[in-house]
This record gives sequence, C-alpha cells and structure tokens, in this order.
Amino acid sequence: MKAAQFLTIDGEFAMKRGSLTKPSIAFETWGKLNSQADNAVLIFTGLSPSAHAASSPEDPSAGWWEDMIGPAKPLDSDRYFIICVNSLGSCFGSTGPASVNPTTGAPYRLSFPVLTVEDIANIATHILDHLDIDQLHTVIGPSMGGMTALSFALNHANRCRRLLSISSAARALPHAIALRSLQREIIRRDPLWLEGNYDPAGHGPEMGMRLARKLGMISYRSGEEWAERFGRERAPDFTEADTPFGIDFEVESYLQTHADRFIGAFDANCYLYLSRAMDLFDGLDHGGSLSASFNDLRLESAMVIGVATDALFPLSQQQELAEALQEKIPEVVFSALDSIQGHDSFLVDMDRFRPAIAAYF
Repeated sequence: MKAAQFLTIDGEFAMKRGSLTKPSIAFETWGKLNSQADNAVLIFTGLSPSAHAASSPEDPSAGWWEDMIGPAKPLDSDRYFIICVNSLGSCFGSTGPASVNPTTGAPYRLSFPVLTVEDIANIATHILDHLDIDQLHTVIGPSMGGMTALSFALNHANRCRRLLSISSAARALPHAIALRSLQREIIRRDPLWLEGNYDPAGHGPEMGMRLARKLGMISYRSGEEWAERFGRERAPDFTEADTPFGIDFEVESYLQTHADRFIGAFDANCYLYLSRAMDLFDGLDHGGSLSASFNDLRLESAMVIGVATDALFPLSQQQELAEALQEKIPEVVFSALDSIQGHDSFLVDMDRFRPAIAAYF
C-alpha cells in the first residue's frame, strides 16, 4: 500500500526560469485538520527523501523521519495535521526531469526548466489550496528543505505563522557549492550519462552516481564520527590476497553498500537539478542583506537548529540566520546541539533532535 497522494495543477505552472504544463506533486499526510484549519504543519525535505516521512495505516513501512512524526512524538499527529511534500524536480512522484513531458510524450530530461528552491516552495501553495489551508501553524525544513521553508516564509508571508529551520542556511557557502559542483561533474563525466539522454529503465550513469553519493556521504558526516564508528577496522571479507585496490576497510564497505542502494533508487538528472537548486538559492536576493531580506516576514516565532560538526551548513550559518530573524520577529530560539554526526544528525541523532523539536511544539 502507498500513502502518497498526488495533485496535478491545471494549465501552466510558472517557474522562476520557465514553466511546466500540468505538473504533479506527491505528498503524504498524518493526523487531521481541525475545524479552524489552524493546526497544519508543512515539511519540506532535503535533496533526496520522498514524501514518506513516517509510517501510516495506508503505508506501514518506516519513513525517513519515523521517530519524529506520529502520536505522542515531537510532531504529534494527534494534535497536528502534518503534510510532507516531495520536491518538484524529484523522482518520487512529483514532476521532474525523469517525468514525461505531456506536450512531447517524451521524458523531460535536460529540457526540464532550471529548477530553483523558490519553485519548490511556490508549488506547495497549490497543495495548501487543495486542502483548504489558508495559513500554516509551522513550516519545517531540514537541509535543502530549510532553504525551501525559508523561501516559503519570505514569498508567502501570510501563509505561515512559525518557521523551523534545521541544519540549513539562507545560502550555501563556497565550500558546499564546490562539493556539489564536483558531484555533478562526476555524474556528467560518466560516459553512460549521454548528455542526460540515458534510458531511465537501463543502467545509466551508475558509476558517476555511485562516486557522487560516496562524496556526499563523506560530507554529510563528521571525521569525528567516522573515527569513533569505524576506526581502522578491516572489512569483514578482507583478505591479504585481494586486489591491491579492493575494499580493505570497513568504512569503504559502508560507503560502497550505501552508494549501491542509492543508484537504484534515485534518478541522475533529478539529482543534478536538485543539487543545483541548492546552490542557486540566496535569501539575500530579497534585500541585499539578511536583515533587509526579512523585512516582509510575518512570522510569530522561529526556531533554528544546527550542530557544530556540520560541514555543509556550519553552525555559524545557523547563528547568522537566527540573529537576522531576531531583528524582525518576536520570538526566535537558536539551538546548537552537541552531536558528532555532522549534517545528517537530524536524521540519526534522535536523542538530541527529538527533545529540541518537541520543545518548540
């Protein structure tokens, strides 16, 4: 069974750099909308997750934020109506480069318009209209989703009261842009990428995706965690007689296993588009400085959470975001969590993230 719902938008959806004809958006929900329609919480995801953030009677399989959503959990589905959206440009039900262009009958591939975080935020308003929600209780986003949540709060100021930004920022730093740029080049250098014209049903640029995913996974966690978790342990099947460049260490085996899982689940062109969207987003575009950009915010409160070991969105960026928000809205909570698990802490370090998020709700 699948819990995903789909909304197809009639006519043209205008994007920042182009448009789409009758795009669809996948989303899932938990809980019930109350009679005042004021208990809705919208979650924007990071780059790679689907809308399946948690299990439900319709789909009992565990979601990517299983420990955070449900009865008596920080995002309590007995109190809130929770919506998670699969990003425009993704490959888990929403229209993206792997989707069929209804005008041509062929996959969009690289004819898909340049994707921006603003496009992902803007199309979510159609879901709210569809669900008869005028204003959200809270908009939430981790990683790329935090950028999307911020964009939503900036561009649709009257449609949300609260913002929860997790391990994110108002714009990417050069270090993060450089890493993602290299990931994209690795994919595009794979001979089987074929200028984006690979067969989605075939093998495609698997080597490029595998290497890009490994690089990403290294940046998502901290060196401190790698040392504590793996040390110099040898892979279980290690033997001295193996090829001189085989997988000798447990950390190598871990990267290989998880990269192999990813290439069978995520489309390469979708990855390229979403990765680029993160780099293009800049909250300062709204005013030249964070303070000026936030002049039109109508939030009642906000919470910004980060961890010191995050290499992609350093804690200094979370603090910068929180300080700029404090200048414009009544209540801002900044929470610096002591986790060694780097950028991915919000997915795995539930002992720290659950209490922090529960305190905001």
